Amino acid sequence: MSNDRIKGMKSLTIVSPDDMHLHVRDGASLPYVVPHSSRQFSRAIIMPNLVPPVTQVKQAIAYQQRILAAVPPGLNFLPLMALYLTETTPVSEVINAANHPDIIGFKLYPAGATTHSGAGVNSLNRIYPLFEAMQEHQVPLLCHGEVTDKDIDVFDRERVFIEQELIPIRRTFPDLRIILEHITTREAVDFILGNNENTAATITAHHLMYNRNAMFKGGIKPHLYCLPLLKRNIHQQALIRAAISGDSRFFLGTDSAPHSKSRKEQSCGCAGCYTAHAALALYVEVFEDNNALDKLEGFASKHGAAFYGLQQNQSTLTLVRKPWTCPDHYEFNNDSLIPIAASEQLNWQVEHTQQSN
Repeated sequence: MSNDRIKGMKSLTIVSPDDMHLHVRDGASLPYVVPHSSRQFSRAIIMPNLVPPVTQVKQAIAYQQRILAAVPPGLNFLPLMALYLTETTPVSEVINAANHPDIIGFKLYPAGATTHSGAGVNSLNRIYPLFEAMQEHQVPLLCHGEVTDKDIDVFDRERVFIEQELIPIRRTFPDLRIILEHITTREAVDFILGNNENTAATITAHHLMYNRNAMFKGGIKPHLYCLPLLKRNIHQQALIRAAISGDSRFFLGTDSAPHSKSRKEQSCGCAGCYTAHAALALYVEVFEDNNALDKLEGFASKHGAAFYGLQQNQSTLTLVRKPWTCPDHYEFNNDSLIPIAASEQLNWQVEHTQQSN
């Protein structure tokens, strides 16, 4: 597809996409956020960092049913569930996960790295037997890739995690499928490119759209505070190059994380950006700005499914160039939710949501 044709496109139809990294919380919050994702995606991998964490298959399937109950009628949306990896996870639970089609893998949270990660792992060496079982039973490892050592600069924690933890894991378990989630640095891109086909990464819309300057433009912007943090422009550009490259090891994962306005704007606000309301519109902006709309379908709809061994969706989704103004807030469980791009104009929107396969 030529650059001139890309620039002049008025609509774009792609295989129905999947969100390979999503937070929807639980309970009363679900009806406010699940519809946003289910109107755009056929499937999503649901993160397990609830309180208490989702550590067992039976807990995950119960959580899946609560999510499905919040999907609007007529939409085809399948939540795929990740389990929370701990130092006490038994090998038997790895086997249980391998035997259930809706359990996608285990999520590694270094203890204290992000929201509700207190039950995470303090020493990765202690769970090497679990990595061995996951490799044997072909269960993927989804990594929040940051160290938590307070002596390490917060902007360097992804790089140091790769150097100190991920490289030894990759070397020790070459057949373990590893996904480095929501990558933010040039070093993460280089790590993926320098490894085998069992190594992949998700990239968020907000890390593609913004660098760390945006968090401080005109004052502190709490709704752009996320973990891992936005980084320098050189890292943002590396992520964009990876996303639009067509390399199948990079794929869409929004890491959309709903937090109420009151929690985000307090003296010690929580980390997370809400992008589910306009996820595809945000990604399309980036791909169009870089003359790469022809690469969006692979990134959003094909690469992730192939890496996880899922059948490609048989339905399609159409986006149209039709400017709209993003709401300044959404209702959220007796509070409000401030989305990315609040009150801003976006140029694309979903016209046809996915049809049943």
